[in-house]
Amino acid sequence: MEARLPVESVRAATNGTLEKALRHALVWLESLDERPVAPLATAPQVADALGRRLPEGPSDAGDVLDLLVTACEPGLTAMPSGRFYGMVIGGSHPAALAADWLTGAWDQNTGLRRLTPATAAVEEVAAAWLLDLLGLDADAAVGFPTSATTANLTCLAAARDAVLRRTGHDVAQDGLASAPRVRVLTGAEGHESVGYALRYLGLGAPEQVPADDQGRLDPDALRAALGRGSGPSIVVLQAGNVHSGAFDPFGPAIEAAHEGGAWVHVDGAFGLFAAAAPGLRHLTSGFEEADSWATDAHKTLNVPYDCGVAIVKDASAARAATGKHGDYLILDQQGDPFDHVPELSRRARGVPVWAVLRALGRRGVGELVEGMARHARTFADGVRTIPGAQVLNEVVYTQACVWFGGDERTEEVVGRLLADGTTWMSGSRWHGRSVLRISVSNWATTDADVERSLVALRRCAAAAQGSRRT
Repeated sequence: MEARLPVESVRAATNGTLEKALRHALVWLESLDERPVAPLATAPQVADALGRRLPEGPSDAGDVLDLLVTACEPGLTAMPSGRFYGMVIGGSHPAALAADWLTGAWDQNTGLRRLTPATAAVEEVAAAWLLDLLGLDADAAVGFPTSATTANLTCLAAARDAVLRRTGHDVAQDGLASAPRVRVLTGAEGHESVGYALRYLGLGAPEQVPADDQGRLDPDALRAALGRGSGPSIVVLQAGNVHSGAFDPFGPAIEAAHEGGAWVHVDGAFGLFAAAAPGLRHLTSGFEEADSWATDAHKTLNVPYDCGVAIVKDASAARAATGKHGDYLILDQQGDPFDHVPELSRRARGVPVWAVLRALGRRGVGELVEGMARHARTFADGVRTIPGAQVLNEVVYTQACVWFGGDERTEEVVGRLLADGTTWMSGSRWHGRSVLRISVSNWATTDADVERSLVALRRCAAAAQGSRRT
């Protein structure tokens, strides 16, 4: 009997701590409708409340959790709120959030299929569903790295190795020192995460191809640029410009790239899921002819951080770039999850993806994405009623960029809006102007949230206008 006490004590402590975590989490989630969206404490203030000196001895796990919540709560941004429209940050769908909690409790290192068959199977089903939803080749490789940035890196690693292999150069064996130069071409308004990935891969900054006023790459300019050079090349196209929401013209751009012998990668951090929405699918027309695609499931699909999705049409190219070997590893003849991501060790990120897809179904995913786009159009219509406000982009997807007749007034509106606390909308620079960016990315956003946010925006814009007059 005595031998069982330590085990029982451990279980009781674990259960009590998890139950306390659940209570704290529910209090947080229930506060979102009324709490200010912006944080009320700074990072130094939170660090002071946590205590900067490492304790000499152990602490009760429940007490640790209480301290963490008490210290952090004032410094939390209400990102899960339906009134958060900053950057491109989604919320967490309830099914995905609950599945993510289970993922942590299960504690499966999902790298080897035979070692973690359950979570490997969940990810395989989720991958198949994603390919089906997006209309991509069912045999493509799908990996779940940390983010859109690492998904871009994963796909571009496969692209780099593949185009160099065509020249007879083996990157895995010989590295890059003696390799032919790989040209990478992107639209002039491609996202910075592509540049990060290229830097990590030793390819340097991309060549920029002219784009129109919405950030859409010019296919004729791409064809001309490819014609001015030779050798291995990669073209990166964009599904969802971070300011305008615009999509590159995939059909003609991919045709031009493939005529030039280039590998085509699509950076679709938040825009890729337009392909799953009947009313928005036209935005991605032709994108299925690309060679790889990247997205971030936390954005439009609304799973918890962190979960990117890397898709490579040629599964052998993905495996050649990111596959791993080791005498101690229990490899599966059908392949392993770590064949498609940079990591050897990782949590089962695909489990929350499976959960949200199972909860929403095909129709629900489409309605989720179309709802976000509808809210963005409502924002644009509301902004146009504000004196002096101008929507600078064609609102085709989930983004709206607003200018208030001058940079100083625009920046003042942004500042007042964040101080007001009703909503969060980011400031940015686009086409040489200071802008207010509205990015609708959360399943929880309602019509009432949009109207409440517009009321706050009107109030702050009027106050900024009044201050300029005085």
